[in-house]
Amino acid sequence: MSTHVIVLPGGGYHRHAPHEGEPVAAWLRTLGLDASVYEYPVLTRHPAVVDAVSAEVRRVRTQGASRVGLLGFSAGGHAAGHAALTADGVDFAILGYPVVSMLTETHAGSRENLIGLDASPDLRAATSLEKLVTASAPPFFVWHTADDASVPVEHAYLLAQALHESGVKHALHVFQHGRHGLGLAEGTGAEAWTALCALWLAENGFS
Repeated sequence: MSTHVIVLPGGGYHRHAPHEGEPVAAWLRTLGLDASVYEYPVLTRHPAVVDAVSAEVRRVRTQGASRVGLLGFSAGGHAAGHAALTADGVDFAILGYPVVSMLTETHAGSRENLIGLDASPDLRAATSLEKLVTASAPPFFVWHTADDASVPVEHAYLLAQALHESGVKHALHVFQHGRHGLGLAEGTGAEAWTALCALWLAENGFS
């Protein structure tokens, strides 16, 4: 069976960070996986992003992939998680220092660009991943750093707690130090996430 991973770079829903795109896809290919980078719409309001990512999942499926995973960072992690929790055809999700909740004060930039800072409580809840988890969600691999100053580690904990409460298979790794936006995190303590992720993919039959 072939597995294809769609990589969604971060960038606060206003750009795409290059180091979180093709270098990550290249690493996935070393694991024997097919991988591509998808530059989802930015500076556009919900539901344009999740609709576009869902359409990309369908397109990859039509090209013959038997399993499709999403890997996203920061705002791209939010997009990946949102599609994994609401769209058909996503087999797993890998999220690095993801924006999870639109109900917290941060990350304000992602919230402003996706739904607006004046969004209603209902819209904020409808775009908060921890509120979208159900027992039918696919497996998740999540990593973050404890001292991330841009997207607090609280986001990862909120998602992991929701996954736990719904009985969804997941792994959560929190590294003690590391700035936001590490990508592959080479040369830092957090670079162990790639080896841990490779093991998780193998353990779950995705590689």
